[in-house]
Amino acid sequence: MSFPQHRYRRLRGSEGIRRMVRETALAPDDFIHPLFVRPGHGERREVPSMPGVFQLSVDQVVPEVKASLDVGVPAFILFGIPAKKDATGTEGASPDGVVPQAIRAIREKAPSAVVIADLCFCEYTDHGHCGVIAERRGAPDVDNDRTLDLLGQAAVAYAKAGADVIAPSGMMDGFVRTTRAALDAAGHSDTAILAYSAKYASAFYGPFRDAAESPPKFGDRATYQMDPANAREALRETLADVDEGADMVMVKPALSYLDVIASVRAATNVPVAAYNVSGEYSMVKAAAARGWLDEKRTALEVLTSIKRAGADLILTYWARDAAKWIAG
Repeated sequence: MSFPQHRYRRLRGSEGIRRMVRETALAPDDFIHPLFVRPGHGERREVPSMPGVFQLSVDQVVPEVKASLDVGVPAFILFGIPAKKDATGTEGASPDGVVPQAIRAIREKAPSAVVIADLCFCEYTDHGHCGVIAERRGAPDVDNDRTLDLLGQAAVAYAKAGADVIAPSGMMDGFVRTTRAALDAAGHSDTAILAYSAKYASAFYGPFRDAAESPPKFGDRATYQMDPANAREALRETLADVDEGADMVMVKPALSYLDVIASVRAATNVPVAAYNVSGEYSMVKAAAARGWLDEKRTALEVLTSIKRAGADLILTYWARDAAKWIAG
């Protein structure tokens, strides 16, 4: 069959026409801004492997939140860096930890912000793993059920501080069920759960581990995070989390897992988030610093691809910049 000349190009001929027929459009409401909270006062330490990203003391978090709210970014996810670490991540469940402090400060000074508390222990343990360590098959590994008890305690501490959403991220079996039960028992049935349902054992997390000071001291996280080769498993994990009470689900990382995002979107009706992770951010930053890529164009293309794949929400370190770029 022959086609008239220029049949497809007619709808690409001007920016106005391209905008009119554009299938996927980014908006600031799509973004969740990750923030790293540390002890101290007046602290604003740039992460060397993540240009433009900082560890912030609690007093510095509120200005950061307000600056993003001002350009339309509605939501923030908090990661804590404690003053002291131990084998069971005690500070992670402390009502006086840096994350509950930051939540209370945001609630007081920026009440319109949607506050999400990441729920994991890798930042809080002295060994860098996501829970309590025990022997398994003759080697140290995370004890799933003992870790669940601590996750429930931490979830309640964050909810009491005022978190809108709890985001269990350690990939423990039953972590959504435990989180929901703990919240409900403590009178926080209105607190939502964003489950890291398909979190892969990815090479793209390196810069995050610098920011959160959480590299594992031994082994890796492959016994609890997902094998990057598996896609069908992501659907099993996701559907199980929805059954256990997840209000939203997440795929992490995003860029190398666009097929998984699309599959999860097709399989469930709850909102789907995707984490545009530190390695995805830092490699673009590094290339842009050398003049090899245009950061703005590349970042917006990456974020558009994540939304096009089916993500309703995108966790990204470009949240504020992207909101500004979209506004023009």
